Amino acid sequence: MRQSLEILQANTLELGQLLRQVTALNPTLEIEGDADELEYDTTVEEEYDSEVLDDLQDDWRDDWITQKGGSMSDDDIARQEHQYASIVAPITLQQHLVEQLNMSELSDHMYKVVSYLIGNINDRGFLDSNIEDLAQLGEFSWDDLQQALILIQGYDPAGVGARDLRECLLLQLNFMGLGHSIEGRIVEGHLDDLARRRYQEIARAMGVSPDAVSIAAENISFLTPDPGATFDATSNPHVSADVEFLADEEGRFYANLTDQGLPKIRISNHYKDLLSRVKNDAATQKFLKENLHESRQILHAVSQRQETLLRISSEIIKRQAGFMQKGMRYLQPMTMMDVADTLEVHAATISRAVAGKYVRTPHGLIEMRRFFTSGYTTKEGDQVSNTGVKEAIQQLVAKENPAKPLSDSGIEKALKADGIKVARRTVAKYREQLGILPSHLRKRR
Repeated sequence: MRQSLEILQANTLELGQLLRQVTALNPTLEIEGDADELEYDTTVEEEYDSEVLDDLQDDWRDDWITQKGGSMSDDDIARQEHQYASIVAPITLQQHLVEQLNMSELSDHMYKVVSYLIGNINDRGFLDSNIEDLAQLGEFSWDDLQQALILIQGYDPAGVGARDLRECLLLQLNFMGLGHSIEGRIVEGHLDDLARRRYQEIARAMGVSPDAVSIAAENISFLTPDPGATFDATSNPHVSADVEFLADEEGRFYANLTDQGLPKIRISNHYKDLLSRVKNDAATQKFLKENLHESRQILHAVSQRQETLLRISSEIIKRQAGFMQKGMRYLQPMTMMDVADTLEVHAATISRAVAGKYVRTPHGLIEMRRFFTSGYTTKEGDQVSNTGVKEAIQQLVAKENPAKPLSDSGIEKALKADGIKVARRTVAKYREQLGILPSHLRKRR
């Protein structure tokens, strides 16, 4: 189970590494060569099944017995198990949250609500959507979503599930028992002054000494504005596409797995041919049966991984026709729960399958997780995703007059004129997430 999950969540580069490691440890698996295609033969020929499996033997095992003088020792077995357990793909923030969810005692309904909300947590650890906006979509009530958010904000890492920087820092201070301290009061009411190092003004407003504010500011500096940073799957500077979206001669898009760098592996025919040569060595038979069983599981897990990734990719193409033709601005709202229901799998499976994966699209290399986002309905009744709203904000700021930059209210009005109705606080949140300064700091003469 653990190895299957590792294979599912591994990107193509990681999977290639993992397969080379397991073939080095398992003598019944072999690499045909470093081809870009993978053989998904998950069965052993019928003639080698049933009672014939009991007679499995191979030359490698013969040599090992000759050198070691018997079956594997407890130390050898422990060493092999340690090596297997060490083959781990980096866990993503969403997977880390799902693991904590799985350890929680929740009703089936609340489990679905929390899973849904986890799907809206971005890789920085912030909630991408307002609870009010999500509730308007009608899938879950405001009360359920608010309760789910409180649960998530109690998960590790501290600060996860915050909706803005202030809440993120306060959650971390609460975790440290400093929610009502000077640090907490500064973050709660004087964060802008703190960013500008206006310690005297903060001290006067709070009725404390400037030295106390300075010490508190230093303590606050140790908090993180990105609680999900340690789980960032994009921290690896070398990124390659796991999937590509291509168009056929008639302009219809389809998904193709790149399989770049994946070794072509299979169960060794040589080992199968040696089945009948040794029938009286129980230890050898046991060892090889275990390795053959694992080989078949690995091949099956890889096949399932590829099929799941391809099905998800095809579903993305089906749901995101606007994006395929025009780009990020035209992404439609789409959640992992939506795709999970269509493919009849668990939402956690979708989360693991897309973790750390990248897609080569007509509009560049895009992280697969970015396709999953909630959104809004325009005045014309069209759907637009959160990513599309952010793209629209970026375009408005890029075209603004530097001498008269758009305020958050101005951006809100411009979006509304374009048919996108979002609240000013939502604009402010998205602007912060995009790294765009407030209007008074963007102003240039």
